[in-house]
Amino acid sequence: MTDRAETQAKILSLIEPFNKKGVEVTEATRFAQDLEWDSLTVLDFVATIEDEFDVLISMNMQAEIENVGQLVDAVEKLKAA
Repeated sequence: MTDRAETQAKILSLIEPFNKKGVEVTEATRFAQDLEWDSLTVLDFVATIEDEFDVLISMNMQAEIENVGQLVDAVEKLKAA
């Protein structure tokens, strides 16, 4: 399994407790539209991701991340830095 695949699998497992509507999550799943997360849920989830991967996601980066695939790419990039 590649690093990206491992990161994606971990992120998908971290999404589960936040997925109140039971939406099928793919790389194209959008946080605001598909999962219907509000800003507080997003903040909680970002904190969970930061703790799990020991990274810091800036507000500017958060604003650019709209779907699961973009989040996986961002975490991979931050881990490599």
